[in-house]
Amino acid sequence: MRILFLLCACLSVFAIIMICRFIFANAFPAIKEIGLLSFIFGNEWKPKQELFGIFPMIVGSIYVTVGAIVIGVPLGVFTAVFLTDYCPSGLYRAVKPMINLLASVPSIIYGFFFLVVVIPIMQKITNTSGKGVLTASILLGIMILPTIINTSEAAIKAVPKQYAEGALALGATKERSIFKTVLPAAKSGILSGVILGIGRAIGETMAVVMVAGNQTIIPDSVISGVRTLTGNIVLEMGYASGIHRQALIATAAVLFVLTLITNICFSAFVKRRRY
Repeated sequence: MRILFLLCACLSVFAIIMICRFIFANAFPAIKEIGLLSFIFGNEWKPKQELFGIFPMIVGSIYVTVGAIVIGVPLGVFTAVFLTDYCPSGLYRAVKPMINLLASVPSIIYGFFFLVVVIPIMQKITNTSGKGVLTASILLGIMILPTIINTSEAAIKAVPKQYAEGALALGATKERSIFKTVLPAAKSGILSGVILGIGRAIGETMAVVMVAGNQTIIPDSVISGVRTLTGNIVLEMGYASGIHRQALIATAAVLFVLTLITNICFSAFVKRRRY
């Protein structure tokens, strides 16, 4: 069994190495020809004119991801607190499967629902097309909820009951014991859920393509249309060739690096706060 477990671990590492090798080996020629700074900080994406600047897509991805965090993280953590400390057992048996069901819904269904139901509402409210940063942020905020709720709930339940009981014995209210004692103790697990949620948000493609507007511009407001890095790849990879195709693979490499940097920063923050 030790050999079997070792082989499984090696297989996972090998898969990651091969993916990285493919992405960066195919991205390097495009970055070399275009120029790293021109590629990352260029404001124009016009493949027919061989202008490949992905800065608007980087900004768009960051805006949409931050918006999803602002919407999804508080809602997810508060829901986890409700499930662990306030929810009656009968209601819990009904709510918990619904939350898990959210995780099993295909992303294309979320996108189609927003396209048919939410975007017409946004059109009436904003007097725009309804597609933009705000709509995409709400969509992703809902999509990351199951990950954050389940991870935060598990982290809160792992905190010894004596922590909350000790706070209550010292005169703290139930709410204060939760937010000042239990949640700080469960911080590492909650942040792990946030990291997973960020990975889901920044990597989501089809649903975002349906509601974001897909405009290769730097958004100037939350109702402006936006194109993300993943959306840029999926919209053009089907017909791209030559330097255009290599630029799209280089876009995937930039997305990979951004996700890696995000995970490293959160991990470093958790370790620093722990010690």
